[in-house]
Amino acid sequence: MRILRELGELGSVSAVAEAMHVTPSAISQQLRLLQRSSPVPLTERAGRRMVLTDAGQALAGAAIEVETALARARHTVTDFAERPDGDVSVAAFHSAAAVFFPLLLHGLAGPERPRVTLADEDVAQDRFPRLTRDYDLVLAHRLDHAPAWPRTVTAATLLREPLDVALPTDHPLASKRQLFPRDVADQPWITVHDGFPLMATIEAIGAVANRRLDVVHRINEFSVVAEAVAAGGGLALMPRWTSRPHPAVVLRPLSGVHAERHIDVLHRPERTARKAVQTVLAELRRVAAAIQSRDPHAPQPDVEFGPRNG
Repeated sequence: MRILRELGELGSVSAVAEAMHVTPSAISQQLRLLQRSSPVPLTERAGRRMVLTDAGQALAGAAIEVETALARARHTVTDFAERPDGDVSVAAFHSAAAVFFPLLLHGLAGPERPRVTLADEDVAQDRFPRLTRDYDLVLAHRLDHAPAWPRTVTAATLLREPLDVALPTDHPLASKRQLFPRDVADQPWITVHDGFPLMATIEAIGAVANRRLDVVHRINEFSVVAEAVAAGGGLALMPRWTSRPHPAVVLRPLSGVHAERHIDVLHRPERTARKAVQTVLAELRRVAAAIQSRDPHAPQPDVEFGPRNG
């Protein structure tokens, strides 16, 4: 239809081809395709020139309206993508939400800043990628040796967080500066449900100590875990930075097994076309840096956001 409009204004196929930077044969081909969809002739010969019929002129006039509408649509999409204060949805598992969400809200306060909508989603590891359908950004956790995230999502690590042994302050092992699998293998344990990342580390402790751990309680929420530990219900693995301190619980580093989890941010690649999403991603990186700065020995997180990575 744009070709038809240009032909009405310029008066020849060669002039239209020059204006649109294509060959005259390509213009003629498009005109033939357009003619097939019309029950009446759209063009006719006037000497050596091709001109529009009355029907062609009517359709060329409609083409102006179509191009105007398309231009408005393009501008609308561009405005949406470039809005600094657009809505951005963020989901996170419970312990990350407790630490990241308040800092994120504080950092994004003020005019011309994205409006974040927050949700807690505590799911098994293999279900986190599905959440990217419903949220712009998803904070997920996994262990070092767990399967990589699928290629359908883009992922980057915000934090590599140590997992410590939580025990009551009056426990005999609380006096040790660090613990080994042989120290804790004969203790009752509180751990997460199957399918959640910490179970692999629990199994590794048992493997190194050459015995099966006695798992007596299954609790996913770390604040509840801390209460159970304080009450003498058993030992537990707890994240060093994203679990709230409990006055009756101490954390001790665990050596002899790789006890660390990744806190990753997942999203579908097209989400970062929006300026508001880019701003929230940058703020998440800043928040992660603030969290790890509390521990001078913390490992450095990934800083680049590209195609899916481990």
